[in-house]
Amino acid sequence: MNGFEAAHVEWLKRHLAKRTGERKGRLERGHQHAEKLFLQQVWWPLMGTLEDLHPEYEILDWRGKPYYADMAWLPGHVKFVFEIKGFGPHVADMDRKRYSEELNRETFMQGIGFRVVSFSYDDVAQRPDLCQTLLRLLLSRYQSGKSKDLSNRIRREIILLAHENGGSVRPAEVECHLQLNHRTAVRHLQALCGQGRFQALLCDNGKSSKVMKYSLLQEGVNEIDRW
Repeated sequence: MNGFEAAHVEWLKRHLAKRTGERKGRLERGHQHAEKLFLQQVWWPLMGTLEDLHPEYEILDWRGKPYYADMAWLPGHVKFVFEIKGFGPHVADMDRKRYSEELNRETFMQGIGFRVVSFSYDDVAQRPDLCQTLLRLLLSRYQSGKSKDLSNRIRREIILLAHENGGSVRPAEVECHLQLNHRTAVRHLQALCGQGRFQALLCDNGKSSKVMKYSLLQEGVNEIDRW
């Protein structure tokens, strides 16, 4: 039995031992292939532990009815819900009422403090690397030890700002967003250009050329989750 399999067996046994009645039955019935595959192919390679994860986690919706999320991650400072959605039950076989209820439930969970993250079963099964990349990017915002170097944190925030701005940033926008002076903002933007993550775009007014803004390159998109 490999490391994941042993950890998964022990983790599931521990949660079953804590539950009774319908909560226990729901865990026995609900934690199946798709949920285990998510843990094995996405979560375990990324985190190396199943601590703070709760399978078939019960939440009361806005009607007071119990809903069992596939997985909740509760490390203490944040609350995440993860859903693994197959195309059939969540799209093809869903009627309008169930579709509306699912969207309302996700909005309600966001409202009571959960970050709701959904992955398709197809991506978990066939493109786990993509799921890992997206999840790493998301969780890195909540893991303070991710990047201890201040310069890296600043440059990562500049990349995120460029994403929000449609792919480019101006020095003035960086100054305002990160409360930096002009010289410091330009220094970080130039460093990102030197790393191949941005390209300086010039405005030629006929007399002199000056950098007007910085455009995000694919390298910056690809590696943002690793900062």
